[in-house]
Amino acid sequence: MGLKVEKFDLKKVDISESKWQEVNATGLDIDNVCLAKTKINNVNMSKMVLNDINMAETKISNANLSGVGIQHANFSHAVIDHVHLFGTEFHNVVFPVEGDGNFNSEGQYKPISFQNCDLTKAQLTNCNLSNMEIIDCDISGLKINGILIEDLMRDKENK
Repeated sequence: MGLKVEKFDLKKVDISESKWQEVNATGLDIDNVCLAKTKINNVNMSKMVLNDINMAETKISNANLSGVGIQHANFSHAVIDHVHLFGTEFHNVVFPVEGDGNFNSEGQYKPISFQNCDLTKAQLTNCNLSNMEIIDCDISGLKINGILIEDLMRDKENK
């Protein structure tokens, strides 16, 4: 691909509905820019850093997100479908607190659910799992605080 090399310093410019095709845009510095309704296809975004962004209702498909870090994010009502999560860790997952934009004083939140998931090697430690649903999942080997869930269920059935 023979590319013409140019550097642009765009400030207070409306480039809405522009098209970029076969463009090398490595090392861009984008600040205070509206990219709403932008479509990005077949793009290498590795090692990209995204800070203070609104990605509400964003759809990501056919993506390699290995090694991605998400911190201080509102992931409410997110749907994660057909993903590989081996080695994935969730830390400090919390419900909203008073002062957060999505706080509900009655504590009425849509439950967290796992549906048709293979949880055979899942480890859950120091988690608040109240109002969580696990539906049609393989939970063999699932432990919570070191206790095998299969054993708890078997003990309950035997009583």
